Amino acid sequence: MSPLLLIPVALIVLITVSSIVVPSDIVLGPLLVIAPAITAWFSGPWTTGIIGAVSVAAQAFAGWWLGELSSRNMIVQLIALALLTLLIMALSVVRGHCARELAQVRSVAEAAQRVLLWPLPSRLGGLRLASLYLASEDEASIGGDLYAAARAHGGARVMIGDVRGKGLPAIGEAALLLGAFREAAHRHATLPALAASLEESMARHLADFEPEEEAGERFVTVLLLEIPDDEPVVRMTSCGHVAPLLLGPDGRITVPDLAPAPPLGIGLTDPDGPAVEVLPFGEDDTLVLYTDGAVESRDRTGAFYPLTERITQWAGCSPETLLHHIQCDLLAHTGERLDDDIALIAIHRVPAPSGRRFGLGLQPGPSSAEGTSPSRSL
Repeated sequence: MSPLLLIPVALIVLITVSSIVVPSDIVLGPLLVIAPAITAWFSGPWTTGIIGAVSVAAQAFAGWWLGELSSRNMIVQLIALALLTLLIMALSVVRGHCARELAQVRSVAEAAQRVLLWPLPSRLGGLRLASLYLASEDEASIGGDLYAAARAHGGARVMIGDVRGKGLPAIGEAALLLGAFREAAHRHATLPALAASLEESMARHLADFEPEEEAGERFVTVLLLEIPDDEPVVRMTSCGHVAPLLLGPDGRITVPDLAPAPPLGIGLTDPDGPAVEVLPFGEDDTLVLYTDGAVESRDRTGAFYPLTERITQWAGCSPETLLHHIQCDLLAHTGERLDDDIALIAIHRVPAPSGRRFGLGLQPGPSSAEGTSPSRSL
């Protein structure tokens, strides 16, 4: 039995006793309908009916005690209370049916969203990963932001992206790009070739499904990363996406100066594809990838969330702990009101086992460009 049942029972006792002790010109009996109404809020129709029957019995007891049980007024009150109880029971049945339908729809939606946006593995080669997704739409698990990771070509490849728009309407482009990345990440040896493949997939999709009134307005910003197992570097290609943050174990932050290509869906203007930048990424370093919703979230005064400044205090934390701190801090900053979808990934390079070291130098591999990316430290 639910302890909440004590509330309507206590109300029945209180109203019945009050009806007996107050002057006869004060009528409190009709208030007994509150008891079944409250019961229907947390319990089913049968329990509601029992509480309603107890209310009718209590009203009859009060009428008998006062010698008014056979009066016309008392009979009308008893009939009205019984009818209202039946009405509340019927509404409780309808509410229960709607609640079951809603739970089923939520279950199907959550399953579909999990299939679309697979959770990142906690380990990928010599990397520890964690991801965080905050959807701006109520009851949604994903929206227009996306991320994915795969093992390919002796390392890990990671993608994070942001579809123009937000919430559920942007899921179509997100689903397309996630499927294209999972298929193409293993087929192309270089990041520019991978970006060109994603651009082709996006162009075919928009040619078939983009409304005429939105021509040229639907695109996706993407950041592609390649982290080789045998080199302490990370190679990056940006298609209109914000640069990641490199957090050192001492709290020092490095922000690479990327030269982004146009977003996917607009068309790559460089025939050789987007540029590849190289950034040192050694043991115990952590990369934080994010979409612009994280840094464009505002507090009540309109101030943006200072992601770069905040994460320095969590240097040395595991990826899961780091993202947990960011989530709590960001929601506190915004008052738990999100105007845009937010995706974050934390990638930590774990120390190599004893006796294993990276190769000498930071020479770019076959998928890199000309050299190491310039960067700025904070």
